[in-house]
This record gives sequence, structure tokens and C-alpha cells, in this order.
Amino acid sequence: MAGEPQDDCLFCKIVKGEVPATIVRETATTVAFRDINPQAPTHVLVIPRAHFPDAASLAAGDPAAAADVLREAGEVAAAEGVDESGYRIVLNTGAGAGQTVFHAHAHVLGGRGLNWPPG
Repeated sequence: MAGEPQDDCLFCKIVKGEVPATIVRETATTVAFRDINPQAPTHVLVIPRAHFPDAASLAAGDPAAAADVLREAGEVAAAEGVDESGYRIVLNTGAGAGQTVFHAHAHVLGGRGLNWPPG
């Protein structure tokens, strides 16, 4: 069920503290941690504490939590010192877009030039 923790979800396990992660920020509704396979000098994931399989279901099911994820992405960028030079927020939705963990998450990328179009 959307919003409920899933026993087989890696990110739900990180939220519960069952799987280690390098946490950089936490709020009542979000957790931000370093990506284990960084694609830029700054590569932090921001996730809602509640489980939603992707960005679209998060936005539809809990718009306030979706806004919290975006707000925290900006806070992460500022804390990481990439807010002035520029950063990218990426929300992959679906396997065809590169989503590999089906718990909504935003990638905050910065610290190097980010070409367009990506990938």
C-alpha cells in the first residue's frame, strides 16, 4: 500500500535504520543520504520517509511530501555548497527511465559540469 513501509524495499530499510547509509540530512518527512555509486562530486538522494514507488505516485498520493522532497533537495544543495554554481535534481520514474529502487527519490547532483541532454 502506498505510504506504508515495504519489507523488501532498500530505502524503507534505510529509513528504519536497518541498512547503513551516510545520512547528510533528516527531517520529519525526509531522509537524505549519499549515493553509493556517485555520478558527480555531490550526489545525494532525498527520499520521503513514507513509501511511494515513484515520483508520480508520491505527487498524487502525498503532494506535501513531494514538496518536502524538493525543498530538502535545495537544502542539500546549499549544505553541499553547490547551490551557487548550479545543481540538478533528477527524479527517475520507471525502469525505462533508469529507476532501480522503487521508492520515490530525488538525486541531487552537482560539483561538476552537467551536460544537456543527460544520458
